[in-house]
Amino acid sequence: MFHDKAKIRVEAGRGGHGGLSFRREKHVPRGGPDGGDGGRGGDVVMRADPSLRDLSSLQRVKTLRGGRAGPGRGNKRHGADGESVEIRVPVGTQIADEGGALVADLTTPDATFLAARGGGGGRGNAHFATPTRQTPRFAETGLPGEEKELELRLKLVVDAALAGLPNAGKSSLLRRISNAKPKVADYPFTTIEPVLGTVDGPDARQLTVADVPGLIEGAADGAGLGHEFLAHLERAQLLVHVIDAASEEDLEERFRTIDRELHEYGAGLDERPQMVVLNKIDLLTEPPQLAIDDPRIVRVLPVSTVTGEGIDRLRNALFELCPAEAPMTAHDDDDALPEYLEYMPRPRAGPRFRILRTDRGYRVVGTPPSTEELEDALRRTGIKHGAEVDVGGEELEWQ
Repeated sequence: MFHDKAKIRVEAGRGGHGGLSFRREKHVPRGGPDGGDGGRGGDVVMRADPSLRDLSSLQRVKTLRGGRAGPGRGNKRHGADGESVEIRVPVGTQIADEGGALVADLTTPDATFLAARGGGGGRGNAHFATPTRQTPRFAETGLPGEEKELELRLKLVVDAALAGLPNAGKSSLLRRISNAKPKVADYPFTTIEPVLGTVDGPDARQLTVADVPGLIEGAADGAGLGHEFLAHLERAQLLVHVIDAASEEDLEERFRTIDRELHEYGAGLDERPQMVVLNKIDLLTEPPQLAIDDPRIVRVLPVSTVTGEGIDRLRNALFELCPAEAPMTAHDDDDALPEYLEYMPRPRAGPRFRILRTDRGYRVVGTPPSTEELEDALRRTGIKHGAEVDVGGEELEWQ
């Protein structure tokens, strides 16, 4: 089954605690503090992989976690950094935050997105030694990593996309011109999910063509099977509008039915160049005629997927109308998204409080938070039962 949506939670790794240690060597009875810094928590990164076709691999994944970093140790040894996690997604994946705002658009192979940044490591007690405080018995705890709820949406990146009413012969056409083997049958809605095919051309060049489920009137408002897949037409350089020429209905009206849905959907689909393919001419005694004067129609080709008539002309036209270097579409402008975005969160204000590890437990410095917030912060440090917590000079015991 084709999956073009997924929801996941990403949790970066926590930074390691700073080391609380003192130098202990023979003939050095009063060695100073030598606790090293904790390591940095592992990130969660997304990378566009051209070998993937959909988001099926993430359907059963609920949470992705970066590795937790190691603590600092004696002799000023730093803790190990947490292991980062890399998620591979198809090219064309858009990533939205919990509020639905777009934060990344991975439209090129190997484009990356930093989904969640690992927490910083805490400083060891060696950092806190001063001439007047030569034996600091506290060290910083590691900071928690970022946590987010993300929604992934796939919009296929293809050279051309087949559009048309159900049973117009789009799947048969894709089988004829490419290496794809979609299901073909003599009833509407045979195709229920997008199918990609590769068309081989001259000079070892290739095109990617998509066949999406047939559209019906009202598709832009959610009717039929194709309404969820209109987004996959957005990035096509060329729309191949397939019409059943053997139908008794007026060809112009069949063209306008789909054209209205493209206009209602928006996203520039109604401005995209179209090649109209009049299919099933083997069932006609005379060549079909499409009497529409529209600047968007760049070519009209009668074909038969049964006899193969017109297929070579169609294949050549695809390579002619889909240049190797994709031009900017009409709705592109200076405010459009670049090839990909690496989301950098807004800098947050410094923490109102910090939690320090002591030789007896923990100490909270700064502006004390609410009881609920403090308990949550202590719980995430890994506090144990019975540990002492100093909050504003008041000694508390963790239960």
